[in-house]
Amino acid sequence: MVDLTEEERMAMLAAVKRVAEVMDEIGWERRLADLTEPQVLALIEVAVGGFQDAMGEIAASNPEIPF
Repeated sequence: MVDLTEEERMAMLAAVKRVAEVMDEIGWERRLADLTEPQVLALIEVAVGGFQDAMGEIAASNPEIPF
């Protein structure tokens, strides 16, 4: 496992919230193996996008972060 920074942990939590919204639409009772390809891709898209957006917001709010 990679050692995450505090900012990365915060971004992951923000991404989880977006993933949960998609899972609400899909249905929490569905097994991962039963998801369709578009559903899996949607989960990946919101997870990655949520992480990137949160990291951008964190960086914008802290001028000491060099990215």
